[in-house]
Amino acid sequence: MAARAYWQGQIRLALVSIPVEIYSATKSGAQIAFHQIHQPSGKRVRYEKVVPGLGPVKPEDIVKGFEVSKGDYVLLDPDEIEAVKLESKKTLELTQFVDASEIDVLYYERPYYVVPADDLAEEAFIVLREALRRTKKVGLGQLAMRGREYIVSLKPCGRGMILETLRYADEVNRAQSYFREIEDAQPDTELLDLAEALIEKKSAPFKPDSFHDRYVDALERLIEKKKKAKGRRIIEDKDEAPASRGSNVIDLMAALKKSVGSAPQKDTAAPKKEPARKTPARKTPAKAPAKTTSRKRA
Repeated sequence: MAARAYWQGQIRLALVSIPVEIYSATKSGAQIAFHQIHQPSGKRVRYEKVVPGLGPVKPEDIVKGFEVSKGDYVLLDPDEIEAVKLESKKTLELTQFVDASEIDVLYYERPYYVVPADDLAEEAFIVLREALRRTKKVGLGQLAMRGREYIVSLKPCGRGMILETLRYADEVNRAQSYFREIEDAQPDTELLDLAEALIEKKSAPFKPDSFHDRYVDALERLIEKKKKAKGRRIIEDKDEAPASRGSNVIDLMAALKKSVGSAPQKDTAAPKKEPARKTPARKTPAKAPAKTTSRKRA
């Protein structure tokens, strides 16, 4: 693989150890990088690391320090930090297995691809991958990377596996503090039907490549205009004013109906049954009266 492994070590399940390599599954998208410029001179602003009373200092003279009291620091060299003994720096111990649905989406942070480190590790790697797939479970453990220990989850992904770093409980804000003021009520049935119809109308398979950063495109166009304008200010047309916050149910109903195109009116009342038509009984055709033969008198 051309890419450099983000982490190398082993996954351990009880007495089974599987050498693996981890690679970042994501990358930064297109961005417009701005620099800070001193406007009067047009020159870029640079930052220097300085010590009050001493001035600029050399990078090699800088170490990490933890402030134990005002102005008093415990100094640590990079080698001392690197030497901290932590088993999870080289081993991911799978200590628990859970259903994927048990992990709230808020806890997921960043994904990584996991591959076997060599051919010898491949058999055990495949066994673990398929066992997770068949049981529909996610493995949990802790892993130290780049100066921090993470909670991580492990699950199958095609021929390989995906490791995702998770946030700790104290890193997630409780939703209750934000949602407390929202009324606990059921919406109007007709409004809900319209909203469902609109969702169905706009439903389609997820295609990530159909989305792109339009803000980057807009900035690139602005930069081109600015180059041609030779310093003249360019202000794009302002967006339309946002809708008033005082919208009521009638406005919402009208907006939903317009969005759907045609409002599906669902008749909640049970349809009336038409009375069964009585089939008229067939009349038996009357028998013709017998013909009487008149005898002639002799």
